[in-house]
Amino acid sequence: MASDAPVAARPPAGRGFFGHPPALATLFLTEMWERFSFYGMRAILVLYLTASLADDGQGLGESTANAVYGTYNAMVYLMALPGGWVADRLIGARRSVLWGGIVIAAGHYVMAIPVRWSVFAGMALIVVGTGLLKPNISTMVGDLYDRDSPRRDAGFSIFYMGINLGAFIAPLITGFLGEKINWHLGFGAAAIGMTFGVLQYVLGGRRLGDAGARPADPLLGADRRRALSRIGVAAAVLVLAVAALAVAGLFTVDTVVNLLTAVTVLVTVVYFARILLDRELSDTERSRMKAYVWLFVFAAAFWMIYDQAGSVLNIFAADNTDRDVAGFTFPASWLQSVNPILIIIGAPLAALLWVRLGHRVSTPTKFAVGLVLNGLSFVLMAAAAQAAVGGDLVSPWWLVAVYAVQVAGELSLSPVGLSATTRLAPVKYASQMMGLWFLATAVGDALGGQVARLADTWPQPTYFLVFGLASVVLGGAAVMFARQIRALMAGIH
Repeated sequence: MASDAPVAARPPAGRGFFGHPPALATLFLTEMWERFSFYGMRAILVLYLTASLADDGQGLGESTANAVYGTYNAMVYLMALPGGWVADRLIGARRSVLWGGIVIAAGHYVMAIPVRWSVFAGMALIVVGTGLLKPNISTMVGDLYDRDSPRRDAGFSIFYMGINLGAFIAPLITGFLGEKINWHLGFGAAAIGMTFGVLQYVLGGRRLGDAGARPADPLLGADRRRALSRIGVAAAVLVLAVAALAVAGLFTVDTVVNLLTAVTVLVTVVYFARILLDRELSDTERSRMKAYVWLFVFAAAFWMIYDQAGSVLNIFAADNTDRDVAGFTFPASWLQSVNPILIIIGAPLAALLWVRLGHRVSTPTKFAVGLVLNGLSFVLMAAAAQAAVGGDLVSPWWLVAVYAVQVAGELSLSPVGLSATTRLAPVKYASQMMGLWFLATAVGDALGGQVARLADTWPQPTYFLVFGLASVVLGGAAVMFARQIRALMAGIH
């Protein structure tokens, strides 16, 4: 059988993990612990940033903390682009995942140090490490199967279950430790989780065969030296830019956040321009890319609202919800576990629904459904915020309902967008298009962090209602122009 990856010795095909190659267990647990560390830290990040100095927090305003959170998420997804390049051209996916995990663990350990500077240094390390690990571990899962293996999709489904399992467990542990005992202890728990992930990845390496062992398209000789020189120059320019900002007295949290937001948008514009202006694209490929621009905009708008769950909605959970149960006040961050458990429950149902509907519902229409549901979740949040006006605490079931609506929207848009990306991709850019899909989340999170600044100045009901209705209107526009977008997709549903 033909393989879709340069694997000389495919891992043993024994049915050792839910009927799949034993190597899948190694990658499943690595991803589970990485997501444990990522979502565990993220669940308490904004709460720590806004906590007062007296409570061992950073004492930042909510607007700045929300912007930091959004930019951090954006950088994680943006770094998937160079992370994939490093694996493909320099060191291979296997070592990229290993070094990524080590750097992520180091970042969490830095954040566990009880000093004010540690949170930002730690986040920088986590961003770099996640860029190396996140895109490449998925590539290795693909290396476990032949291209036409009937077990391939099922293997990815099991793998993605690890993502949500880690995301579900993490806030329950880091949230309790961080909110009830000490913030840095919560960050330390995330570090230990990632350490478990790295250790079992090393110990389970013998199961992997040659999966990810070599770069897919290695740079050699002069080309390699030239690439490494450019990386060195880019690093030097970055250091000089930071030094210049520091000397000018502009090296502040807000300045860095604003610059990184601008960089994220600029990279996206350049990426699209490069592809659309490529003369080697056929007319059909260029038309499909024009359709993809619209899907990209819809996806970015979706994530702009959706990923405020860990910032604006997390703060609302801490300040405005009644979390007392039998005399115990559970941590606000525990509500961050609602989303992944709902995805675990809802994903199989959504997959069954799309199979039943077939081509009767087009990709743009599915995106529209996601945008409308996402908007309605914020309209529901506006009602919750209105109920909390005057200092009254509202039931946490408001947030559970909001997350349920958002998850329904995510299942309408996210997996559909992933599939559309592979189908609309020009042949020449087939691999890079997955990086472009990550950019939609990066742009949405970066802009969402800036938009979330308004939550600190606008009345909460107004904030949620305005952006909720804006998403509903955008979803309506997607429905109106669905036929035109489908025409641009040139035969792709």
